[in-house]
Amino acid sequence: MRKLNTKIKAPWLPSYKDLPFNLNYPDISMFDMVERSAEITPDLNAYDFLGVKCTYKDFVKRVHLCARALKSIGIKQGDRVTVCLPNCPQALFMFYGLNLIGALGNMIHPLSSEGEIEFYLKDSNSRAAITLDQFYNKFEAIRSRVNLELLIISSIKDELNIPLAIGYQLTQGRKIKKLPKDADVIWYKDFMKKGKKFIGEYAVTRKGNDPAVILYSGGTTGTTKGILLSNLNFNALAMQTMTAGDCITKGHAMLSIMPVFHGFGLGVCIHTILCASCTCILVPRFNAASYAKLLKKKRPNYIAGVPTLFEALLRNPYMDKVKLSCLEGVFSGGDSLSIELKRKLDKFLKEHGAKVQVREGYGTTECVTASCLTPKDFYKEGSIGIPYPDTYYKIVKVGTTQEVAYNEEGEICLCGPSVMLGYCNNEKETADTLKKHDDGYTWLHTGDLGKMDEDGFIYFSQRIKRMIITSGYNVYPSQIENIIDAHEAVSMSCVIGVKDPYKVQKVKAFVVLKAGFEPNDLTKQSILEYCKKNISKYAMPYEIEFRKDFPKTLVGKVAYRELEQEELNKQGA
Repeated sequence: MRKLNTKIKAPWLPSYKDLPFNLNYPDISMFDMVERSAEITPDLNAYDFLGVKCTYKDFVKRVHLCARALKSIGIKQGDRVTVCLPNCPQALFMFYGLNLIGALGNMIHPLSSEGEIEFYLKDSNSRAAITLDQFYNKFEAIRSRVNLELLIISSIKDELNIPLAIGYQLTQGRKIKKLPKDADVIWYKDFMKKGKKFIGEYAVTRKGNDPAVILYSGGTTGTTKGILLSNLNFNALAMQTMTAGDCITKGHAMLSIMPVFHGFGLGVCIHTILCASCTCILVPRFNAASYAKLLKKKRPNYIAGVPTLFEALLRNPYMDKVKLSCLEGVFSGGDSLSIELKRKLDKFLKEHGAKVQVREGYGTTECVTASCLTPKDFYKEGSIGIPYPDTYYKIVKVGTTQEVAYNEEGEICLCGPSVMLGYCNNEKETADTLKKHDDGYTWLHTGDLGKMDEDGFIYFSQRIKRMIITSGYNVYPSQIENIIDAHEAVSMSCVIGVKDPYKVQKVKAFVVLKAGFEPNDLTKQSILEYCKKNISKYAMPYEIEFRKDFPKTLVGKVAYRELEQEELNKQGA
């Protein structure tokens, strides 16, 4: 049993009530954890992919087959292999198959640009990669500039039954260009056949602290960083989420729509669910109609997403008659959920028969994804919850390791078993992010502003780098967004700083309106008048621009940097 760290304040502990704060983490691999689920519940479904279901017993067999196939093509312990796939069985087999042989999965978005893929392959030093047939051209375009020895090509239909595969080929498959006959690739089905023929040792014993996965994030400087994560990081996350979630039940199902290249999707919606002997309903692509259809047909017990996904849910015309009484957990993470959006979402859930409210979490890719969650039965407005088991939070003065008082704003720091090993090939950034404090413990400096109250509840304010400085005042966009979002006409807003010769920066707001409201001067004036009543003069938006939607990052967050760049381009900067 891990002992409570008495050197660090933990005022949130009374909120745990009967839940344990200390957990025992087995010193094993990610696949070992999933294999334990298969031993306990062999006949339950591990996943459901477009109607094709796979039991835990068969899932483990497929992972072993993939591991043997990887060994047959020369992949060995410590090698990196890029997995560029949507949420599909191939991604899961490859992810855990690599883990079984002691190799690392380098998880990237299939919609990445050629330049991004080139960077990811070089940064991770990947020997091989797997992707879909529709993305072949992007890999082929950069093949001569990277050390990619093997490229495995799959198709969505590869893991469908014959009727569904034919249906897919006659619809979506027809739009995909055929690969050249001389394409230097291994087809996924041929690759898996190699596994059947392989004879010899392939599984290796892996420990908790062994490196296992590479995910990508912006890091503290905003530039792309490869984040090296261990088996323990993922296993701890799974056990912590099951404990803090206090609602995840064996045999239930998660609508796994968050992508596998993202910590939230991979860590919570896949690995946690498989460790809990639940079913992952794999969704390879999101659209409003199919999302509503899945909710109605599959009746999942858990849904998780970023705020923009939930905002789209509220505007989804297909959701009118969908009943949500099946839901036992609704989790928001990946970005800040405004107070107003939470209110709207809770109201929406209640109107559709759900007995639960959305629970907000917080974390960074540097700790896989989540490290803090709203308790099941207690919510403080504006709070992102309390730390996970075995996880500690403190708020420090920006640029220091000096802890500030309760309710005083500073940089959010955390420590615990899910904190990364470090950044790939970047010792300086690692040292700037993982810092040893006077208490003797290494803390992850998140680059986020926030505060902690006397009860240990955490409040997220803003990315430090996103703060707007106008006329000597600090303005935090999320605070302004919360106010604008409360206007009756507003569905969602995004606030940025625009360069100004006198004020340094001035505040501009972008607004997506609710259905039924017109993007005209009258609506704009109404929002501005509302802002004048609720926002300090120095923080007032000088302009409101209406948008049908916001540009999004690959994980569905609002791409505010794109909006900032648009404004710079207008200024000729």
